[in-house]
Amino acid sequence: MSASPQAPQAVALAGPTASGKTALALAFAERFAVQRPVEIISVDSALVYRGMDIGTAKPSAAERRAVPHHLIDILDPSEPYSAARFCNDARRLVAEIRDRGHLPLLVGGTMLYLKALRDGLDTMPPADAGVRAAIDARAAVEGWPALHAELAVLDRSTAERLAPTDAQRIQRALEVHAVSGRPLSAWQQGPQPGRGLPLALVALEPRRRAWLHARIEQRFDAMLQAGLLEEVAALRARGDLHAELPSMRCVGYRQSWEALEAGLPASMAAGQAAAWALPWGEFRARGLSASRQLAKRQLTWLRSFTERSPVHCDDPDASSQGLAALAQASSKLAFS
Repeated sequence: MSASPQAPQAVALAGPTASGKTALALAFAERFAVQRPVEIISVDSALVYRGMDIGTAKPSAAERRAVPHHLIDILDPSEPYSAARFCNDARRLVAEIRDRGHLPLLVGGTMLYLKALRDGLDTMPPADAGVRAAIDARAAVEGWPALHAELAVLDRSTAERLAPTDAQRIQRALEVHAVSGRPLSAWQQGPQPGRGLPLALVALEPRRRAWLHARIEQRFDAMLQAGLLEEVAALRARGDLHAELPSMRCVGYRQSWEALEAGLPASMAAGQAAAWALPWGEFRARGLSASRQLAKRQLTWLRSFTERSPVHCDDPDASSQGLAALAQASSKLAFS
């Protein structure tokens, strides 16, 4: 049986940070393997980078041996990655996985990538070095929050998805508007007929914000105990990376970089803890705040997607709900 043009070509599992995507995906892959082997395609703009393991909660070597994973550790942190490149990579991988008779399962929380793949990505205006330089010059004087406020007037939809300090994306949104006269959200709105990849989407959506915030706190503290600051210190010590790279602007990495630049030691002996209690506490608070803001933006994106199957990940039976939803989504795929 061959798939119709509109039949889903892959299953996608999306949700905010710390919502349990990885655990559910692995459990589903193990259970579904009796019907069809599963291969996971990461939808994460941070997992593509080598050497960034702790702060990205990268799947372990054992987990990656148990289930094939793709688009993890494919770039050095000095290299850029984009939604357009992700779409090209993901389309190719979906086709290859299906050709093997396996089930492609897209898993992650970079919602721009997911939207671009599902709805298609319009041809964006090219970068303009002069416009970017002018925006950067203004930001140096006025600050990125002021430019974010300006963006909110020009393109409210995009501004609502960005943190006031997200320099890279604020710059791009203002650049697109300056070059084309159209807001970035107008270029990204879709779907773009014939360009998108049909997906069966399962969405992890908690009912209670407090549940997700508690999970985020537990996860961030676990990263700190596992050596997040030491990991970022090693990246800084390379000498060829800087704070404005996309890799170093990832949540957790940016706050760690800033803390290390301010003099916070990468690790503290017991005797040092009291002396560094205040800055350490401030660093932790900033990391948690950035993670909560990320989760809020992810949920805003997620709830804008139509034709999704929501799973309340804070329900007691969330695991069984998620497995059932993924099984149902998988049944919509047709293979030749």
